[in-house]
Amino acid sequence: MFATMISRSFGRATALAAFIPLTLAACQAGSPPEEPSAEAPMAAETPAPDFTLGSENTHNRWSSTIPPQLTVPSGAVVEAFTKEASDGQITEATTAEDLLTVNFDLIHALTGPIYVEGASPGDLLAVTLHEIEVQGWGWAGIFPGFGFLPEEFTGPFIRGFPMEPGATEVPFNDDITIPLAPFAGVMGVAPDTDSMLVTIPPRTNGGNMDNRHMIAGTTVYFPVQVEGALFSIGDTHAAQGDGEVSGSAIEAPMRIVFEVDVMENTRGMVEPQYESDDYYAVTGFATTIDEAARKATRYMIDYLVAEHGLTPEEAYVLCSIAGDMKISETVDVPHMLVSMHMPKGIFREG
Repeated sequence: MFATMISRSFGRATALAAFIPLTLAACQAGSPPEEPSAEAPMAAETPAPDFTLGSENTHNRWSSTIPPQLTVPSGAVVEAFTKEASDGQITEATTAEDLLTVNFDLIHALTGPIYVEGASPGDLLAVTLHEIEVQGWGWAGIFPGFGFLPEEFTGPFIRGFPMEPGATEVPFNDDITIPLAPFAGVMGVAPDTDSMLVTIPPRTNGGNMDNRHMIAGTTVYFPVQVEGALFSIGDTHAAQGDGEVSGSAIEAPMRIVFEVDVMENTRGMVEPQYESDDYYAVTGFATTIDEAARKATRYMIDYLVAEHGLTPEEAYVLCSIAGDMKISETVDVPHMLVSMHMPKGIFREG
């Protein structure tokens, strides 16, 4: 597995600790209640950051010409602070009518880029997300002409979500409470172009994937396209459903601690893939959900053949009976993103 490869290649106990639960002896009868049981593995501690990058170090385009704001070695642990998606245009005082004047050219202030020493085109950049913490007030809304049902929801709408740093849930109304599962909607490396590409759609470099499963405890693999990778992160979401159908999540600023490791791209990965302790996952983007789903299926077949020794036919059938296909996002035109998860528990070596 890639998590094991990171540990062997770089000898970083912190990367492996995020994935291997600590085996504990069973509690004896009469043990004090505060002692852990065999069924309650101890959580891995977040490693201390080697570097910090503040939210003033931002950009909102993808390009190989954007200069790095930080240079780090492979294996570095970085603490990064992000802005909410509108780059400060939307505040607690914003009304629904104010959404009509939001400048979309400023959308997605990304913290970075970060130059990772030793990363070259053809490599992978493994980004292990150790901690993601909400930093304050967030919002969700509807922008006319944007979202999965733009013809049906034609008026602006906004709802604010007061949150304290480190919040774990937030009320939607008097009867509904939303558990928070913060993640970065946009993560990626610089594409091999000097054009200034907008951040709205996902691409081969990652970008606006809006994948709510890329939470703390996940490692995301990005195919490197330029020297130093030039990794950036932002568009942080406190909570989101698969698909992000209205066009927004709970958009909020975050503090993120992550580790960057340069790896060989032994399988020729061309789009981001990711894994947690529980599953391995692939992503596929396309202009239709159908084609994105086909790409994700093909990528998972490739993974199963290369990593688990299956024939293509066996892998295809396993995708059908054990794979979990997810519509990650539907609104970031012109591309949509589909992911497929494969549970690790079905493999004896896992």
